Amino acid sequence: MKIIAIDRILPTASEEKIRGVVIREALHIWTLYTKDVLRELYFRKDRPGVVMVLECESAAEAKKILNTFPLVKSGVIEFDVIPVGHFVPFGTLIDKDLLEQYHDNQPF
Repeated sequence: MKIIAIDRILPTASEEKIRGVVIREALHIWTLYTKDVLRELYFRKDRPGVVMVLECESAAEAKKILNTFPLVKSGVIEFDVIPVGHFVPFGTLIDKDLLEQYHDNQPF
């Protein structure tokens, strides 16, 4: 299951807390990336923070993994977890005969 995780900086965050764990945080992120759990990682443009895309069995598993992050454990951030899937309404909006005709005429 694809999971979007958006961090929220907590009022308990401080520069000292961040500096104390930022290297461990980077190593943790790299480990999850190399295990294909963390698929994508982005810095936000509207405020400090990150948006991650994870591949997990469930939202509960994603929350469990996110709670292992050093910045979470130190009380600096927490995550909003959003499970997502393919866009179902396309199947209800497009005529099946038209869709089959379209697929039959595509070179890929």
